[in-house]
Amino acid sequence: MPMKLMLITNQPDIAQEAQSAGIDRIFVDLEILGKKERQGLLDTVISSHTIEDISEIRKVLTSSDLFVRINPIHDRTEYEVSEAVSRGADIIMLPMFKTAEEVELFVKQVNKRATTSLLLETTQAMVRVDEILEVEGIDEIHIGLNDLHLGMGLDFMFELLSGGIIDYLCEKIKSKGIRFGFGGIARIGQGTLPADMILAEHYRLGSEMVILSRDFHGRATTLKELRNNLDMSKEVSQIRALEKTFEATDAKWFLENQIRVKEMVKSLVTKKDNENR
Repeated sequence: MPMKLMLITNQPDIAQEAQSAGIDRIFVDLEILGKKERQGLLDTVISSHTIEDISEIRKVLTSSDLFVRINPIHDRTEYEVSEAVSRGADIIMLPMFKTAEEVELFVKQVNKRATTSLLLETTQAMVRVDEILEVEGIDEIHIGLNDLHLGMGLDFMFELLSGGIIDYLCEKIKSKGIRFGFGGIARIGQGTLPADMILAEHYRLGSEMVILSRDFHGRATTLKELRNNLDMSKEVSQIRALEKTFEATDAKWFLENQIRVKEMVKSLVTKKDNENR
C-alpha cells in the first residue's frame, strides 16, 4: 500500500499544486501552545496557521484529505475541534498528549465526525503507551521524532529509529491494529539521513504515513518559491517508484538497510559530539 504523504501548508495555491502532484494530505497546523518554549532555540517553525485557513484550504481540495493539527488539550480544545470539523477537516490530530485521559477526551470531542490522529511525541505517552492504546476510537498514530527526541535528551532525532524506540512503539501500535507513521523525509537521495534509507525503514516497520519535511520543498513559503525549488510531481513520482521497488525487495535487504541506518546515525551523532566539544 502506498504511503500517505503529508505536506504542511496554509497556502491554497501550494495546496492545489501538492494535490495535483499526488500528495495525499494537506496539513494545516494550528499548534502553538508550548511550542516556542520547547523549540524556540532550534531550527524549527512555529506555526502561523489560523482556524480560518482550514476553510480556505478546504475550498481547493477535491482528492487530497484535509488534515488539521490542533493544540494540546487545553480549555479551548472543544472549540478547536468543533471549528475544525465545521470547516471541513477530514482528519484531526492531537499533539503532546501525556495520558490516556487526554486521549479519551479528544476522541469523545471529535465524536466520529472526523478521523482521529494522535501525535505521540512525549516521553510520558511513550511510557504509558499500553494504557493509551486501550482507548477506543483511535484511528491512527504518528510518532513525532522531533519533540520525542528532545524530551529524551538525545542529540539527533533519528537516534529513536537506530536505537529501537520506533520499533518498540510500532510493534505496540500494530498489535492493536491501528495504522501508524513516523517522522518526515526530504527528497529521495537527500537529507542528513538520506530519505530513501528512512523510507526503507518505514516499509520494514509497516508504516503507512510520512510528512514531507521543509527540506523536501526547500522551505518554500510561496508557490513561486516552490516551483523554483523543485518539480513536485517528479519528486512524488520518485517516491512512488521507490515504493514499488520495496514491494519486490526481500526482508534480508531491509535488515541490511537497518544496519546501515544505525551506522550512519552513530557516525552523525559522534561528529556532532566532537563539534560541540
